[in-house]
Amino acid sequence: MEGICREDLLTIKQQIGRWPKGITGIVRRCRYGYPVLIQSCPVIDEKPFPTLYWLTCPYLVKAVSRLESQGWIHKLEERIACDLVFKERYLNAHKVIRERRARLINDENIREKLDKVGSGGIKDLKRVKCLHLHLSDYLAGVDNPIGEAVLREIGTIECEPNEIMCK
Repeated sequence: MEGICREDLLTIKQQIGRWPKGITGIVRRCRYGYPVLIQSCPVIDEKPFPTLYWLTCPYLVKAVSRLESQGWIHKLEERIACDLVFKERYLNAHKVIRERRARLINDENIREKLDKVGSGGIKDLKRVKCLHLHLSDYLAGVDNPIGEAVLREIGTIECEPNEIMCK
């Protein structure tokens, strides 16, 4: 993971439509040098923030949103219910995120609160909540089968040179 400069913050503000809070670093950049994935601090303004990895790339956000609108969340929740290997990988991905978050938290009370939820604050681990979240975890190196399935379906993970969205 690399640090963040003012130019990165301005780009991320453009990507997400507001000033980012609690960013601890850039996990992944595209081939054009723009942030794709950031890591957030699990404590922002002294409150728990359960989303460790955040997808900022507008190209990927749009592609993932398209899958959500096509019913992929429901489809993947059904797969969790029916495919035991897939479910085990999914549950383990949440465990990995909880462990990574815990290493970044000094406040025991906040650590306890966040240890009760999965990635992105998911309480019911039979639910998917948001495909962006799972793709983010996968791109951050977590063996998240939902993120893997989303990436496989999207195929291309970056804009074409003549269609860069972060200029």
